Formats: sequence, structure tokens, C-alpha cells
Amino acid sequence: MDAHQALGAKFQDWQSFGLDETRCPVRNLLDQIGDRWSMLLLSTLASGPKRFSALARSIPDISKRMLTQTLRTLERDGFVHRDVQPTVPPSVTYSLTPLGESFAGPLLGLVEWAEANFAAVLDARARVREAA
Repeated sequence: MDAHQALGAKFQDWQSFGLDETRCPVRNLLDQIGDRWSMLLLSTLASGPKRFSALARSIPDISKRMLTQTLRTLERDGFVHRDVQPTVPPSVTYSLTPLGESFAGPLLGLVEWAEANFAAVLDARARVREAA
């Protein structure tokens, strides 16, 4: 079975759950880690622990509110560890958990696919704009 057939079979399995977000891994998990901020933060943390300010500098167009919200969600889901040091002011460092590290391989595959196909996607978008 090739990849597109296997993916189609997976979708049929998810349909058996009625795509119920409490039981469907795509709706429950991939919706969250597939958003643009989560993927960028996980990629940034793949090179090692970072403080909040370093994360904010690494992704300049993310608001502090969205950075905080995304880090909390990634922590809640077990991808990111938040380490608070009892200093004045408190020092907070974020790092990947073993679960977060296990996602690096699949995320790298997606990133490499995006890099390899970026020009083709831009060309397709341009063709649709021109046809409209």
C-alpha cells in the first residue's frame, strides 16, 4: 500500500470515530501541533532550551500573548517543559520533553517537504489568482 492509500485508510478509521475530537487523533492532536506557532516553537526548541525572551526574538511576528498561550498549550499537551528558577525575578526556561523530542523527526519531514515544494505551491497560487 503506498502512502496516499495508507492515508486514505487512516481517514476511514477516523471516520469510524465519527471524527469525534475526543477520540480522533487528527482533530484532537494534529490540529493543535499543526498550527503555525506551535510548529515554529517546537522547531526553535529543537536546538535546545530557551528563555521566553529568546523565543520571542526567534519568532519576531508572534505576539507575547500568543507566545504565552502557545507555550501553555504545548506544556499542557506534554511537548514542552517549563522550568522556573527561584531567582528574583524568576527565570523561566522552556525545553522539549521526550514527547516533544519524539516529534522532531516527523516535523523535520514536513519541513523538508515544505522546503522542497514551496516554489510549486507559490506557482499554483499564482495560477489560481491569474485565473480569477
